[in-house]
Amino acid sequence: MQAILALEDGRIFRGRGFGAKAECYGEVVFNTSLSGYQEIFTDPSYSGQIVVLTNPQIGNYGTNVADNEATRPFIEGLVTREFSPVSSNWRSTQVADEYLERYNVPVIAEIDTRALVRHLRTHGVMRGVISSLETAPEVLIAKARSIRKLDGTDLASVVSTKVRYEWDANDPRNQSDDTLLSPMPQEEDPLHVVAYDFGIKHNILRMLTRQGCRVTVVPAQTTAEDVLALNPDGVFLSNGPGDPEPLEYAAKAVRQLAEKKPTFGICLGHQITGLALGGKTYKLKFGHHGGNHPVKQLSTGKVEITAQNHNYAVDPDSLNQNEVDLTHINLNDNTLEGLRHRSLPLFSVQYHPEASPGPHDSHYLFKNFKKMMVEWKK
Repeated sequence: MQAILALEDGRIFRGRGFGAKAECYGEVVFNTSLSGYQEIFTDPSYSGQIVVLTNPQIGNYGTNVADNEATRPFIEGLVTREFSPVSSNWRSTQVADEYLERYNVPVIAEIDTRALVRHLRTHGVMRGVISSLETAPEVLIAKARSIRKLDGTDLASVVSTKVRYEWDANDPRNQSDDTLLSPMPQEEDPLHVVAYDFGIKHNILRMLTRQGCRVTVVPAQTTAEDVLALNPDGVFLSNGPGDPEPLEYAAKAVRQLAEKKPTFGICLGHQITGLALGGKTYKLKFGHHGGNHPVKQLSTGKVEITAQNHNYAVDPDSLNQNEVDLTHINLNDNTLEGLRHRSLPLFSVQYHPEASPGPHDSHYLFKNFKKMMVEWKK
């Protein structure tokens, strides 16, 4: 099966098609992680995006239920150098080709992904089309140029749960291999966390329950009043896709909640926190996507290797630093990676401390959140 990737600037890549025989549209971004392709497939933050994986061999260890970060893939399409039609791993229950075909995700492989990534680094992320149906490049380029831009689009409401639910840490479908090896702690009086689902990943919920918390997940547009009615000990703001600026409803809720409950945000939740504190966000040239980004703690000088997946950042100059302490910066480009309010129980980070996939350097942040909730409860 032949396939074509067409970018809005007219660049064309021809390759071999896998997954679904279909056509997909989205913003083309690249991810530099060396492992964890299934977690990337199923990360809701990739809604509206076609993902280029810089690791050249993808699909070789298949797929399995434990590696899902959501109930289905959220990438629009996949671009790889080599895509394995077979799997070789004892954990595999389905080859990646069949898995993506099942969810109607097209794949283009056997292209020069290094050339594509260099092109995106030079010119920035852009809209693109993968097709194994259309063979005329000029038609696909025109389609790429007609795709709606993600700027100004509220995708969090699209991917969010529609109903409130309790996360069941004991459900086998919600457990990872790590969970099975190390059972969740049982607390007599567990702390209650209400987690906003802007595109939340399963491993975030696992990490909260590993701190002995009971977690209630609520839709993105849940009001502060409805959250407070649940009487939580803390509020969590999740990752998610798209532009944070249209999420004024979320920023409003954070402004109201931060004065009453300990609040912890990551990724999109961090950007929403910045907006709630009067800051502004801006779009990065090609974003941060991968499991190898160095982040410096400004208070200690310690460097964490972090997992990241975002296209927007908070402008530190837009924040009132008499009220907000800047806690972390990215050592690659000096973008803001963390903040903490000086008087309210509120902090957030731009990266993914649950790191699925990625390093475990930042797991301590969940412990910090628990400590904050315990102290506030007193």
